[in-house]
Amino acid sequence: MTGRVGNGSAIFHAFKSIKWSDMKNYFSKHPNLKLFVTAILLVLWCFVAPASGSESSVMAPLSSRSLLLDAQRIGDNLVAVGERGHILISEDNGDSWEQMSVPTRATLTAVYFIDSQNGWVVGHDQVILRTRDGGRNWALVYENAEAESPLLDIFFLDIKHGYAIGAYGQFLESFDGGNSWKGRWIGEDDFHLNQMIALGDQLFIAAEAGFVYRSDDNGQNWTLLDPDYQGSFFGIFPVAGSRLLLFGLRGHLFRSGDAGETWIQVKTGTEASLTSGLRLQDGTLVVSGLAGTLLTSQDNGNSFILHQDPDRKGFSKMLEAADGSIVAVGSFGVTKLSLKSIGQ
Repeated sequence: MTGRVGNGSAIFHAFKSIKWSDMKNYFSKHPNLKLFVTAILLVLWCFVAPASGSESSVMAPLSSRSLLLDAQRIGDNLVAVGERGHILISEDNGDSWEQMSVPTRATLTAVYFIDSQNGWVVGHDQVILRTRDGGRNWALVYENAEAESPLLDIFFLDIKHGYAIGAYGQFLESFDGGNSWKGRWIGEDDFHLNQMIALGDQLFIAAEAGFVYRSDDNGQNWTLLDPDYQGSFFGIFPVAGSRLLLFGLRGHLFRSGDAGETWIQVKTGTEASLTSGLRLQDGTLVVSGLAGTLLTSQDNGNSFILHQDPDRKGFSKMLEAADGSIVAVGSFGVTKLSLKSIGQ
């Protein structure tokens, strides 16, 4: 899971096969071509070279424009994570970001803070990082590159007891705040486990191939729910009481008013994949996705209105900052959205 784009690798090796001795005279006559080919090779190397999980992250001036996959608000601060071990913190509602130095270059996929000081991050190579000072310093507490499967989400019930889930049914559990982890299976299949959330005393996991799991005993046993859909679910969002939103591939969105016992499909008007849910301070629900997709609901998820970000950004997570502004992360890095851009 640490490689780069396959087509880039093929092109790079094609360049390697060129007999440069035969090209030497040609390059001497065409210096501009030599510069162009050199630049192409450097770009392709960035795509092909593996990112080692055990190396420290590289401090990048443009890290806030790199691929970011998850974010969380902790009090007045925001924390975002993404490719090449990037962890960013904003103390001014997303106007500026500071990159933290962390002991990995693996792509980081999810972040979870249980309070203002204690947080964890997961990613490729089954990397798990922990902070005890609000995200300023991070320690590598787990890594399993040989598994060749990324972890995709992390959730803690309390300061000691937590779960990390991921591709191919990976399910890890810790009882000591993340110092040690033990794996087990929660089902007979090895579908990707994409997101875990809590709704009251119950836990839920949105998974691949239409699978949704619920636990009524703090994650020890899991029941398979049936939304009657075979596509992947990328996110699940607790609305209020026993109400849930479940969303994923090709714009599919379902709601449940009874903690997942029954589901009703909600029309979205889009076939873009949906990735993140958010409740604003005024009660508005926002579900975001790829291709600039933004869905808003004023009736607790019974119906949604489709909006389109004009730049068609691919959103992976949206947050409401302490000042009421909307902060979004995704393939573009991080940006702030006006309420007008989501139809308010």
